Amino acid sequence: MATLTSQDSTAQARVYFQTPPGTEDSEVVQKQGRVTVKYDRKELRKRLNLEEWIIEQLTDLYDCEEEEIPELEIDVDELLDMLTDGDRASRVKGLLVDCYKPTDDFVTALLEKVKGLQKLSTLPKKNEKSPP
Repeated sequence: MATLTSQDSTAQARVYFQTPPGTEDSEVVQKQGRVTVKYDRKELRKRLNLEEWIIEQLTDLYDCEEEEIPELEIDVDELLDMLTDGDRASRVKGLLVDCYKPTDDFVTALLEKVKGLQKLSTLPKKNEKSPP
C-alpha cells in the first residue's frame, strides 16, 4: 500500500510504503530480496538486452512497428535446451516461416547471442557457485 503526500506545492511529492496488515517489516524485505538473490542481475540484464534486440530485429524483418509484429514466441530457454545449433536454427526458422525477408542473418546472430546465456530456471543463487 502506498500513500502519496505533499507538504507544500513546491516540494516534490513523496511516496511512503506501508507493510500489509499482519506482516512485519523484516518479512517484506526478505520477500523482495529473494528475486535478486535467485536471479543474477547480470543474467537478467543480458536476457532483457537480448529480448530488446529480438524485437528490434523482428520489426526490421517484418517491416512494421513493434505492436504489429505477428504473434510468435522465441523461447530462449527452449533454444538453450536443444542439443545442436541445427535444431535451434530449425526452430527459429519455423517460427519465421511467414516472414518474406531473408532470415538467415537474424537466425545466425540470435544463435550467437543465445550461446552466452544460461537458462533462467537453472541460474545459481548469488551465493552459490555455478556448475562447471
